[in-house]
Amino acid sequence: MGAGTLLFTVGNQSTGEGAQNTAIAIGTAALLNNTIGSFNTATGTTALVNNTEDVGNTAVGGSALFSNITRVSNTAVGHHALFSNNGDPSFGDGSYNCAFGAFALADNSTGHYNSVLGTFALQFDTTGEANTATGYSALRGNTTGNFNAASGFRALSSNTTGGQNTATGAAALANNTTGSFNTAYGSSALGDNTTGIRNTASGDFALGSNTTGNDNTVSGSFALSSNTTGFSNTATGMNALVSNTTGNVNTATGGDALHDNTDGEDNTASGYRVLLANTTGDNNIACGVLALSANTSGSFNTALGRGAGSGVTTANNVIAIGISAENVSNSCYIG
Repeated sequence: MGAGTLLFTVGNQSTGEGAQNTAIAIGTAALLNNTIGSFNTATGTTALVNNTEDVGNTAVGGSALFSNITRVSNTAVGHHALFSNNGDPSFGDGSYNCAFGAFALADNSTGHYNSVLGTFALQFDTTGEANTATGYSALRGNTTGNFNAASGFRALSSNTTGGQNTATGAAALANNTTGSFNTAYGSSALGDNTTGIRNTASGDFALGSNTTGNDNTVSGSFALSSNTTGFSNTATGMNALVSNTTGNVNTATGGDALHDNTDGEDNTASGYRVLLANTTGDNNIACGVLALSANTSGSFNTALGRGAGSGVTTANNVIAIGISAENVSNSCYIG
């Protein structure tokens, strides 16, 4: 050993003969094949066993960083954490990863700048980069997706190639596979989303059934929770647009607003239980508590004021201002 070399070994066949500078190995075959790698720490059976030239790696746990040969600055804590890590050092592949938890980032080969905390988190990631996963099985199925952030039990757990998603909450975006640019906050928010893109859901079960719908914005528990393929809807308030499945371009602001809407489109509801019973009616505008609350299939109606247009159910082209009005098409009522 040359001057300045520090070798500390505990266990059978720890640390290769040519190890240079500071190398700490504890466990059978830990850092066994290290030649010129320096500033490495390995604790556990076969931890960093194949390392030869790597610098600044830390492996704690059986077979942690097992396949690592020439990657730098990785931290793996947990059984099989970063087990398959390897890649081309000239491109920084497989470097600067941090994995805490059994099987965390276990299949990662060339992905870099990933941060993981949780058992099975980002387990199947191979080349994905700059992902952050916190929680059991968070982003577990991710293979090549980049720039995802998942925090919570099974958050984004099925994601494979989707990128730039943010999921916070148990099972948030849990079934997302290739959908990108989605943001989910809350338990099971966007939980069934698979390929839908550019959705934002805040609240428990918000947009929970959405599969392929795009460009929806939701704030409130159960808001748009039945939506499957509807797009460009905006729902704010608990149970707003809760029954919507395929309706598009609806705006609901207020608890239970457009509650029963299934496939009605281009409706605007502002206020508690506004357009409550609307199912298939289109192009309605209502503002005020319980405005147009009984309308089911009527279209092109306008109501302004508390309870305005509440007498309208199937009529079209009704204007009601400050009055309940009658269910007569092409009429105008001003209270």
